Amino acid sequence: MKLRSFTYAVLVVGCAFAIFPYFLTVLTAFKGPGQLSETLPWEPGLPPSVAAFDRLFGSGFGGYLVNTALVTAGITLGQVVFAILAAYAFARLPFPGRDVLFWVYLSTLMVPPVVTMIPLYLMMQKLGLVDTWAGLMLPTMLGTPYAIFLLRQFFRSIPVELEDAARIDGAGRVRTLVSIVLPLSRPILVTVTTLAVVANWNSFLWPLIITSSEDKRLLSVGIALFKSEIGVDYNAVMAGSLIALVPLLVLFIVFQRFIVRSVAVTGLK
Repeated sequence: MKLRSFTYAVLVVGCAFAIFPYFLTVLTAFKGPGQLSETLPWEPGLPPSVAAFDRLFGSGFGGYLVNTALVTAGITLGQVVFAILAAYAFARLPFPGRDVLFWVYLSTLMVPPVVTMIPLYLMMQKLGLVDTWAGLMLPTMLGTPYAIFLLRQFFRSIPVELEDAARIDGAGRVRTLVSIVLPLSRPILVTVTTLAVVANWNSFLWPLIITSSEDKRLLSVGIALFKSEIGVDYNAVMAGSLIALVPLLVLFIVFQRFIVRSVAVTGLK
């Protein structure tokens, strides 16, 4: 009983530390300009003010929001489609050097993304894609090692006999993938899609490097660069962070059971 009470106490403390920054974000977003200096960070501003949101959308924040939604949708779609094709090839199609190629590709997860930023930028510069939508999206649109790994592990857990039966009935590889494998892979597809949405929605360094014009600015870059005449407008920054957080929070709440289930299955298999 004492051990259980101690465990719950530790979990509650850990949960409080994890939630506290988000709590401060909400409080700061609804404070007026004067309330930020007149109150402690964990004290609410009374009465609550939406002035920060008005200043935020008056500065072009709505455009950043639309840009981010479109770019996230495009990159996520590309990542999921190409990851499915690559993972199925690594899981089911026999070809020379398949496993070696897979593990070599997977080893790129050990390379920090910042290491590849300069080579990627030089490539985009040579192709004339700096400050373009194509330059922004192409480097991450063709699949990621982690997504391919998760999908491959899940595909390998599906009984081969189901695919053999489909081929006996006359289905080809593509038909088998679309009609047999993908419907059985709904949990891992939801997980991969959710992870891709979160990563692309929060992407900061590459959009900051590859784009310079305001009409191609994304949410994370716009929030970081948001300033007023007297310096950084922390109320507006927190309001923007809150708006950026809400879609991801809703996404996780809606699909959390699929995420937990798919991670458990891939881990066990």
